[in-house]
Amino acid sequence: MMRYIDEFRNPQLTKKLIAKISAVVLDFGKDIILMEVCGTHTVAISRTGLRKLFPSNLKLLSGPGCPVCVTPNDYLDRAIAYCRQKNIILTTFGDMVRVPGSTSSLEKEKSRGADIRIVYSPIDALKIAQDNPKKKIIFLGVGFETTSPTIAATIKIAGSQNIKNFFVYSGHKIMPPAMKALLEFKEACPVRSGKRLSDISLTEVPLALPTSNGVKIDGFICPGHVSTIIGSTPYEFIPKDYGIPCVIAGFEPLDVVEGIYMLVQQVIEGEKPSVQIQYTRSVKREGNPKAVALMDDVFEREDSNWRGLGMILESGLKIKKEFLAFDALENIKVKVEPTKENTKCICGEVLRGVKSPLSCKLFAKLCTPENPIGACMVSSEGACAAYYKYDK
Repeated sequence: MMRYIDEFRNPQLTKKLIAKISAVVLDFGKDIILMEVCGTHTVAISRTGLRKLFPSNLKLLSGPGCPVCVTPNDYLDRAIAYCRQKNIILTTFGDMVRVPGSTSSLEKEKSRGADIRIVYSPIDALKIAQDNPKKKIIFLGVGFETTSPTIAATIKIAGSQNIKNFFVYSGHKIMPPAMKALLEFKEACPVRSGKRLSDISLTEVPLALPTSNGVKIDGFICPGHVSTIIGSTPYEFIPKDYGIPCVIAGFEPLDVVEGIYMLVQQVIEGEKPSVQIQYTRSVKREGNPKAVALMDDVFEREDSNWRGLGMILESGLKIKKEFLAFDALENIKVKVEPTKENTKCICGEVLRGVKSPLSCKLFAKLCTPENPIGACMVSSEGACAAYYKYDK
């Protein structure tokens, strides 16, 4: 297995392919703008210095690929309100602890005595619920399609074992609608929700988004981890309706470079754009039907607020009525402070690809991984954190 992975870390092959890409891009003459929408790709591109290795007319933008980063302040503010209640244990993945909310963070609340515990899986949170039957345990369900199936499975386990003190605060998000949002900005539309994941046609999903500050995109590097679950089919509306090619790439250096090469070929050759899979060792066109079915059992689509993108219709997951006994929103009422945004932080514009972290006045000065002002500097998958470590 290691020999197989090492093939995708071959520096000689990677250099040859970079040289080939550079030659055709320079000859093309026009700008080619590609966006990755996966935090792991953001880190891989920064770590390998790819932005500096390609000609200036090949531009690589970071999009909304970090789930912690796109989680808005109103979600964080409610989580903070929960942890301030008596007899509540708040459980979460580690990155969420340090993300600033409107006036506080989970890290600050923990230092003040709140019972906040970092877990590595929702099953760990369920075990805490079993060990503390007199307390309410809330798990912060933040993530894309990659983590949603395991959380859905945990909710079903809690139901089968009649565990009544376990709750999920769902902040799950779906990636394809966000990619549509990056391409098309419209006025607010009526709310539509409640459909199964497998029944959604994104070509018919309207958006409720800002009407300005869009970005030109010539191709998407699609997320590898998400695509192992949903496959390639959910992206097919992008080349069909917008004429923009997509390539699902892996995360090793040669994976990313080959994915870029496949996109550049589609852009320059001007053939009918399509969704291609570079990451064939992990991603199939149909994805993982069992995982998608598990999400369909427990969750349904709802409108969701994304940091930097606003409200995107049917881009989030809420817990179905059959499992409402495990929904923190339905069962634990709290008063949440008015949400505020730090107007000096440009995290939202970074997530849209409108600005680079390097253009932020706070970057590497007031805002650092040790003292993050915005969410994009907290998570290891955040664009600001990646730029700070590799590109500043």
